[in-house]
Amino acid sequence: MTGILILAHGSRQSETENTLQKIIEMVKEELKFGLNTNLIEYAFLQFSANNLETGLKKLVDRGVTEIKVIPYFLFAGVHILEDIPAEIDEFLKEYPNVKISFGQTLGADKRLAQIVVDRIKEMSGDAKCCS
Repeated sequence: MTGILILAHGSRQSETENTLQKIIEMVKEELKFGLNTNLIEYAFLQFSANNLETGLKKLVDRGVTEIKVIPYFLFAGVHILEDIPAEIDEFLKEYPNVKISFGQTLGADKRLAQIVVDRIKEMSGDAKCCS
């Protein structure tokens, strides 16, 4: 059985958890016909009790043996290149029968650029300002 863990950085501001929960609900809605959405979890790298290890364990406790970790990060910095892989390696020492793959960051994606364009238009007060 395969599960998905969407991993965000985390923040001391509790509102960030609400924002990620909303994103997860949107993801589940998009995937509801192609994937068991009960096997989609989220976690935070820092500043939350719902951390990477906790998120992985939630999926394993549901019988998941393969986990795809999707980073909800923009860039491939030290967390992506070092910290998260190290935490996954530590987790796998305790759960050697689980397979974990680590996806790419959101990165440079035209869909993100469109969101930035939308925000610019919102701030200008005129949706035609920048067309």
